[in-house]
Amino acid sequence: MPVAFTLNGAPVRVEAPEGMTLLHALRGPLGLSGPRFGCGAEACGCCYVTIDGEPRPSCALPAEAVAGRSVGTVEGLGTPEAPHPVQAAFLEEQAGQCGYCLSGILVSAAALLERNPDPDEAAVRAALEPHLCRCGAQNRMVRAVLRAARAA
Repeated sequence: MPVAFTLNGAPVRVEAPEGMTLLHALRGPLGLSGPRFGCGAEACGCCYVTIDGEPRPSCALPAEAVAGRSVGTVEGLGTPEAPHPVQAAFLEEQAGQCGYCLSGILVSAAALLERNPDPDEAAVRAALEPHLCRCGAQNRMVRAVLRAARAA
């Protein structure tokens, strides 16, 4: 079944057989590599994207659920030449370690700053809570999001 939606600001149309998740549509036919498969149960945060500006897991969400909606991934945040403030702050704080969880965390952090340009530490921790980072870089990530907020 064809599913049409906006992806990182551009209209797309993808053939999504019944049962195909949004994550598999993004990584398969749409060729993105940012959102990752972690647990498949919406519990780790590796697959997070924004849907109409709200961070959501994509690993169990049927692709047809985003028809007519706007989806954002880490690929839509910035470029190497002009990184999003969150991306720049993560580099400055050395907040990424292995990087597996980072795309979901960056998307959620950018969405937080869009909703709340001046969050306190508790708000940042709450926004990043759904994301599992096994490397133990959470404190650096919180500092990076607060740095990005100050830079904006």
